[in-house]
Amino acid sequence: LLSGLIAGRVRFSIDRGPQVTNSARLALAFTGGILMSIGAQLARGCTSGQALSGGALLNLGSWMFTICVFVGAYLMAYLVRRQWL
Repeated sequence: LLSGLIAGRVRFSIDRGPQVTNSARLALAFTGGILMSIGAQLARGCTSGQALSGGALLNLGSWMFTICVFVGAYLMAYLVRRQWL
């Protein structure tokens, strides 16, 4: 990162759809980060650790969590897809 900054090869940008403003994109990203951190505190660990470590141990709760995360992600992607097209 440092060499890219020195060489002027790093460009910062905000990826968003045509119907979303920069401030709305940043607010939604910040809100999502806060919700993920609250979830990690409630679960006493990170979401990837829950899926990978618990899944490797064949923990039923971890498998249910992982399935719910993917179902929720696909559902939200379907619901907000028009904002990104």
